Amino acid sequence: MSATTNTQTSINTAVRYDEILSRLENCEGLVRSELDQYRQSIDEEVFARATEFKLSIVIPVYNEEATIARVLARVAALPLNTEIVVVDDNSQDGTRDILGKLADINGLKIFLKQPNQGKGAALRTGFTHVTGDYVVIQDADLEYDPRDIPKLLVPLLNDDADVVYGSRFLGEELQDESFVHRLGNAVLTQASNIVNGTNLTDMETCYKAFTREVIDSVRIDQDRFGIEPEITAKIARRGFKFVEVPISYNYRSYAEGKKIGVKDLINAIYCIGRYGFSD
Repeated sequence: MSATTNTQTSINTAVRYDEILSRLENCEGLVRSELDQYRQSIDEEVFARATEFKLSIVIPVYNEEATIARVLARVAALPLNTEIVVVDDNSQDGTRDILGKLADINGLKIFLKQPNQGKGAALRTGFTHVTGDYVVIQDADLEYDPRDIPKLLVPLLNDDADVVYGSRFLGEELQDESFVHRLGNAVLTQASNIVNGTNLTDMETCYKAFTREVIDSVRIDQDRFGIEPEITAKIARRGFKFVEVPISYNYRSYAEGKKIGVKDLINAIYCIGRYGFSD
């Protein structure tokens, strides 16, 4: 891998980053130094191999006008060969106006859905449009930091895993402030482990990275948050290898826009049993 090729990758991502920033309003908190922080935080092994693969980052969006600009700028800042696939699930705030300003940026694909169906339906749409060797799910609400994405790629690049989950519970620091949320997640994860024969600590995490083979092998049926136990069960039954890596997490409350609720918890329990034994 030549230094010239990697330098060109950095230049291309920097250009896209600057173009996104120049078109987006309300990005006062995003300063140019943030791009340097991303470069410094990237795993050296991943960056050294950045031009050997293409990464598809799928972002489902619903009513995230307060955060979508920063998320996109941060994802675009990663010095990797990426395509960014954004699926808006019929947002009713200013999200679509923001996305409209970016529609023709190279490497950014935007799909507008209606009516609103949920995260699973948005990802189902996004997965049909990916062209990368690897696929990562990124939420649009700033709970998950895109600087953790390179961590997810290392086991995939080294052929140590087919699927990598970013766990909020592997590190020493408490990542989720909500006891109720942690308890619910623990119950669901343990139930999923029992049914699927896995040994995960955070089945409900947003950060899931896959080889293209894995994504092409499953079809998502669930429209809402049932996608998490569904995709875990389907991948496990197909014998793909899981690995978890620790990630950071910036918890947000329901007042700040968190959308998952009690009905989703009940549906997740159903999905664990439903997809643990059959598609």
